[in-house]
Amino acid sequence: MNVLLLKLIALTSMIIDHYGAIFQNNINIYRIIGRIAFPIYCFLLVEGYIHTKNLKNYTLRLFIFALISELPFDMAFYGGLDLKHQNVFFTLLIGLVAIYLLDHKEKYNIKNGYIFFFSGILAIILGVDYNFIGIIYILTFYLSKDYPREVRLKRVALILFLTNLATLSFIQQFALLALPIIHYYNGELGPKNKPLQMLFYTAYPLHLLIFYIIKSI
Repeated sequence: MNVLLLKLIALTSMIIDHYGAIFQNNINIYRIIGRIAFPIYCFLLVEGYIHTKNLKNYTLRLFIFALISELPFDMAFYGGLDLKHQNVFFTLLIGLVAIYLLDHKEKYNIKNGYIFFFSGILAIILGVDYNFIGIIYILTFYLSKDYPREVRLKRVALILFLTNLATLSFIQQFALLALPIIHYYNGELGPKNKPLQMLFYTAYPLHLLIFYIIKSI
């Protein structure tokens, strides 16, 4: 299971989830399948941070696609611009900055607790997708990165379960289904080139725009 396959699984799961949310909101199976996507994206964000050769470009790319995706996101889910809820690229962007600060806390003389608190508060204020629990997911994968695989996934499973439990979200508990998939990750990238990379980024705003057009017909 390489990065490409993980991305394909996450993308497929996400599109199914959004289809259910937009067109079949009373049918839970779409949302259950969709819970698989976000933990995989959180895991891949951490992998991207660890292995990227240019963190500035990585961060800038997330920021640009966060901006590009906002209007299609709002149109698909709310029928027009809505600043109360921001798309998942903003969640990943906040998580990436938090990871960077954790990795350089001595340089900036900042404690872990402040990073956790302010990144969570920012997620709440901006109303990003998955809210503060998205930041918990991301930081959990990052802080457990040095553990052996079995130990890491058990710790991640426990924290995700408790986080979901605290938010009283039964559906969100199905996010744990992503962990067996991540378990089979082999550390390899798979086929990689710029067009393929951009395809995965553009797939997010593109499928939302298509869903909006279909909904509007």
